[in-house]
Amino acid sequence: MSLAIFDLDNTLISIDSDHAWGEFLLEQGAVDPNAYREANDRFMADYEAGTLDMDEFLAVALKPLAENTLQQLTSWHQQFMAGWIEPHILERAEALIARHRTSGDTLLIITATNRFITAPIAKRLGIDNLIAVEPEMKEGHYTGRVVGTPSFREGKITRLKEWIADKELSMEDAWFYSDSHNDLPLLEMVEHPVAVDPDNRLREIAEQRDWRIISLRD
Repeated sequence: MSLAIFDLDNTLISIDSDHAWGEFLLEQGAVDPNAYREANDRFMADYEAGTLDMDEFLAVALKPLAENTLQQLTSWHQQFMAGWIEPHILERAEALIARHRTSGDTLLIITATNRFITAPIAKRLGIDNLIAVEPEMKEGHYTGRVVGTPSFREGKITRLKEWIADKELSMEDAWFYSDSHNDLPLLEMVEHPVAVDPDNRLREIAEQRDWRIISLRD
């Protein structure tokens, strides 16, 4: 049995759930229509360029969680799953997950998107193990702050090592599937790095290093 690790956004689903959640909040009228859209698009561009300031991003991204009740957020997320996520779940991704499950591998999603957004998506995909950015919650309300190390770039390795130690698992023969050059630190760490519909920078590196490149899109 091996560890099969999956990035989520633009890997198992064909959109970035963090950016899509921002667009959904704009659609609901839950955030400032001008400032939030500008910030949401700018952060997406910075992520793609490899220049994202994670602390600045999280300060903006987690603010709506702190400004709304858990009941309201849960209701919104149900709409978000039905209208924004479900149409972008990739059949080939589900087949890939099923192959690893049939092989008896331990399945894990690791993502730089926060747990509020991603936990229901992981559940929908049938993956119990999730490492995500952890929004702080106190007395039933989100605070807008983060608990622990954000699972972004090298932070994914930090969080993964903690998780592996807690589960008493091994990285031997591990797989990691990702679309983004931001995941190079973890791709370089596993025995089986796989570039999934990769961005241009990751594709170039994957070709240079003879990594497997696959597509899960139609």
